[in-house]
Amino acid sequence: MKIRVVSSRDEIFSLNPNERIVHMAFRPSNKDILSLVETCPKIEVIQLPKSYRRTVSTSIEMFLEMQRIQLIEGDVWGHRKDINEYYSIPPSVIEEIKEMKMEGEPAEAIEEKVSRARKINPEMVAYIIKKEASA
Repeated sequence: MKIRVVSSRDEIFSLNPNERIVHMAFRPSNKDILSLVETCPKIEVIQLPKSYRRTVSTSIEMFLEMQRIQLIEGDVWGHRKDINEYYSIPPSVIEEIKEMKMEGEPAEAIEEKVSRARKINPEMVAYIIKKEASA
């Protein structure tokens, strides 16, 4: 699973319209988020660092909710944008989640274990669980 990392507002308009998960590594304004949704109509998740997540307006949160776009808090640990514009969640993590699900573990326990072991935000783990359930 790949997460497109966007470091500046100038990058928004050059994104692939098929992007589904985007991590915004800058503090986006309402206009930036609206531009992102317009540029990437298939977007499902926008991830923001914790400090930036708190500054998102209620009106944008409501807009994203109406568009069925998840706004989650999290970081892309150890990612270097100069090497690759995508942060990849290793297939082993997705396999680990699938195995835990097949063993009958509750989603909350999976979120906690995987996020602690792999430094992936629990909200992102929840998204992966939901995505794998619908696949």
